[in-house]
Amino acid sequence: MKTYFLAAVSVAVMTVPLASTGSAQNAVPRPAMFATCAACHATEAGKTSYGPNLHGIAGRKAASQPGYAYSPALKASGLSWDRPTLDAWLTSPQKKVPGTKMPFAGIPDPARRKEVVDYLMTLK
Repeated sequence: MKTYFLAAVSVAVMTVPLASTGSAQNAVPRPAMFATCAACHATEAGKTSYGPNLHGIAGRKAASQPGYAYSPALKASGLSWDRPTLDAWLTSPQKKVPGTKMPFAGIPDPARRKEVVDYLMTLK
């Protein structure tokens, strides 16, 4: 009986991180490709990192997070982060906003890019 109990606890503990990576209504697991993003961007509210925090990015105006020194190009872009804009941005940030300071070449694979966009849209 103890072995069964420990196995059940282990399974429950292993599944918690996947369930908590997206919103409660629309849980989307954090895609493997996001590891590249996570090197510079935090996703939990209130956390800081090298790049701006991505928590609540869906619908947010670009270059609007207080306390982050955005490039003049991104500040002047007039962008808001919706699915099409995030898709274009993640294809090539420098092509979407010439002069951005984001040192990222982009995600060329549309399927991987969609996984990242889907995940970002859940960070509410």
